[in-house]
Amino acid sequence: MSRLSLFNSPLLLGFDHFERTLDRVAKAGAEGYPPYNIEQVSDYRLRITLAVAGFAIEDLEIQLEDNQLTVRGKQKDDPARVFIYRGIAARQFQRSFVLAEGIEVASATLDNGLLAIDLDRPRIETQIRTVPIKRAGADDMGGRKTEGRVAIDGNQAAQRAPREE
Repeated sequence: MSRLSLFNSPLLLGFDHFERTLDRVAKAGAEGYPPYNIEQVSDYRLRITLAVAGFAIEDLEIQLEDNQLTVRGKQKDDPARVFIYRGIAARQFQRSFVLAEGIEVASATLDNGLLAIDLDRPRIETQIRTVPIKRAGADDMGGRKTEGRVAIDGNQAAQRAPREE
């Protein structure tokens, strides 16, 4: 049985990595611990805050592989401690976040049981460039070569201007 792709259109060239990213997000979204917030601190900064009460800095690890940010926590059980009742479990966790292309991890801080990870979003500048169009044959009618230019910015139609050599 074949799977129907969201990015199956011939107009969406080079978006296959988005489909793989969406698959990773769907697989990682079912976990509930630890709880977290994602907030927009400024136009170009995001912050992920995880509630990791009881974890020390030595118990936490943050890794970035490709565009996947993974936070792991593992507490070590102290065999010298004897619990009469244990309502606070010493559990481990792994929480993953898929980051957009270009997002950079700026810093991570642990304060009062909250792990804050600051992410910088790049400033995107619109780029417009002209791509020359060349005729496939060596000569065009009467020994004249023609070349046109097309502006690529998403809004302008193709503009062609013959050019003589």
